[in-house]
Amino acid sequence: MDELNYCHDVNECEGSNPCQHQCYNIMGSFICQCEQGYELASNQASCQDIDECAFSSYMCQWQCVNQPGGYVCACPEGYQLQGNRMCQDIDECETGNNCREDEMCWNYFGGFRCYPRNPCHEPYVKTGEGRCSCQSTTMCRGLPPSIVYKYMSISSERSVPADIFQIQATSVYPNMHNTFRVKSGNEGGEFFLRRSSNVSAMLVMTKPLTGPREHVVDLEMVTHNNVLNYRSSSLLRLTIIVGPYAF
Repeated sequence: MDELNYCHDVNECEGSNPCQHQCYNIMGSFICQCEQGYELASNQASCQDIDECAFSSYMCQWQCVNQPGGYVCACPEGYQLQGNRMCQDIDECETGNNCREDEMCWNYFGGFRCYPRNPCHEPYVKTGEGRCSCQSTTMCRGLPPSIVYKYMSISSERSVPADIFQIQATSVYPNMHNTFRVKSGNEGGEFFLRRSSNVSAMLVMTKPLTGPREHVVDLEMVTHNNVLNYRSSSLLRLTIIVGPYAF
C-alpha cells in the first residue's frame, strides 16, 4: 500500500510575528489586523496611526490633539475640559485670584478682572453697592445726580440681535415720563436701547463683538414732568467684558 502524502498548514503567526499588531492564521496564509486607532499600511503588515483630528473640525470644541491610537481634546487658558470635548470656563474668582482687598473680582469667559469696590470719583460719593451719588448742588450742576456701575460678561461672536441687559427705574412717581438712551460707548453702533415700558428698557446688541475686549456703555434715563417743569437724569455705566472665544 502506497503511503499517502498530506499537506499541513503552516501557522505563520507562530514564532516571529509577521504583523506589527495582531496576526490571524488562515489556511495557506495569514491576515494582519491593527489595534483600535490604527490602520494597515500598504504592506498589509505594518500599522500606522489614524489622525482622528483630520476627520472633522468638530471633534473638539477648541483643539484636537492627535495621539498614537487616539486623540484628546484641549482647552485654552482659563478653561477646563468638561467631558471629552467641551470646554468649561474656570471661575478664577472662586478658585483664586490676585485682586486686592479694595477690589472686587469679576469672572468672565476665559479670565477675570479686578474692579474697585468703590468706583466713585469726586464729586460723587458711594451710597450703595456700585452706586455713586452727588451730594453738592453746585458741584453737580449739569451732571447726573447718580451713577450706577454694573458689569456683565458675554462670549465672543455671539449671534445677533441679542437682548443682553435690562435697565429699570428703581423709583416710580405718578405723572412722570421716562425716556432712555445710550449716552456714550456706542460709537460703532453695536447697541440699541429698546424702550420696554415707561420704567424699563432693553439693551440690544446689534453687531457681534469679538473679544477679548471691554466695552463701557453709559445708559441714561431721563425723568420729566412737563406740568411741574421737572427734569432729572440717572446714569447706568455698564461694563461689558467680551471673552476671547465663542464659548
